[in-house]
Amino acid sequence: MTGLVAALVEAWEELRLHRLRVLLSLVGVAVSVAAMTGVMAVGQMTSQAQNEMLERDTGRRVTVMASAYAATDPDQVLPAMRALTERYQVSHSSVVLWASERFRADGGAAVDSQLQLVDQPYGTIHRLRVSEGSWFVPGDEQRRAPALVVNESFLRALGARDLAGAPTLTVRGERPTTMVITGVVPDRWEGEGPAAFALYDPYARTGGAAIDPAMGAVPQLELWVPPGAAEEAEQTVRDDLTTALGPDSQVDVYRTSLEDQEAFDATFQLVVLGIGTLLLLLGALSLVNIALVTVRQRIREIGIRRSFGATSARVFFSIMLESVVGTALAGLIGVAIAVAVVRALPMETWLGFAIEDVPPFPLGVAVTGLVAATAVGALAGLVPALVAVRVKPIDAIRY
Repeated sequence: MTGLVAALVEAWEELRLHRLRVLLSLVGVAVSVAAMTGVMAVGQMTSQAQNEMLERDTGRRVTVMASAYAATDPDQVLPAMRALTERYQVSHSSVVLWASERFRADGGAAVDSQLQLVDQPYGTIHRLRVSEGSWFVPGDEQRRAPALVVNESFLRALGARDLAGAPTLTVRGERPTTMVITGVVPDRWEGEGPAAFALYDPYARTGGAAIDPAMGAVPQLELWVPPGAAEEAEQTVRDDLTTALGPDSQVDVYRTSLEDQEAFDATFQLVVLGIGTLLLLLGALSLVNIALVTVRQRIREIGIRRSFGATSARVFFSIMLESVVGTALAGLIGVAIAVAVVRALPMETWLGFAIEDVPPFPLGVAVTGLVAATAVGALAGLVPALVAVRVKPIDAIRY
């Protein structure tokens, strides 16, 4: 241990004595590490953005979805789904039913819209982002005037620019019911028509429109479960609903999967790592040339050290550690540059939407950059160290 510390101190002193040479030789390594770690970090942020886009449509990873149809009594489906979520105490679950509804404003204007009947956790499961107002909150289930969350297209159809100008709406049913717009979500694509969300239970109390057969005649249940419990949850949901609804029922259960996206992300990271390693190896060639020249200039010094008893191993590691310490320092600087650049990048502007769970700069990427730089330093210092080992005390006299 003492010998290793002494070799490290000696390597650091040599780097201080030859600052200009070290700076010129390690600029390429620092730039290569910065580029490699920066691209890998941006790749992970882009992957997170893509995953969030998918989760807005299909639900979180992993979301188990079940649709059921009871031949004898279709009205049993929703109570069976509710009982299942209560039995297993699923914190993030939602029924999903599609309907079509005509909303009439105070001024008489009518808006025909698709209506999605959900539970409050649906917004969390699908990462719904509200541009104005708020998504449903637990107290909304007790409101006398049910809450309604609409998209921007719905708001434009009413002739309103924001919630302040949005009127209350009346919906048809067994008895006319007033609904209040409490939130606005962005349109999912350009040209999307009016769409609205309402909590199922308050809407059902109004005697609202029936489920639209053209948009999905059977209720659906969504449950956000841990990835490790996905298969067990899928089988449990299938068995429980089949038991509750009877043998003549039809129960379909499936779950979301991001395996293809994860495979692409892994391949992308490997490609970037390979390209970065090649760049580091190219930088190592210049390090080898400079180190060989330096060893030639230090033959007298090395010969004198050998005459005073320095072993071949001590000379070998002292020369190699100069390169290792230098490239490790360059790698650290490169990682610091990458962190600063990635944090300054306008990722949300480039992607066109905000990332909800912005990942921190990945520690694994930083460690990979440092390890790669250190490994390249060891390779670059190997040849000069072998040359230094061949120096004999008599060479000090010749030079």
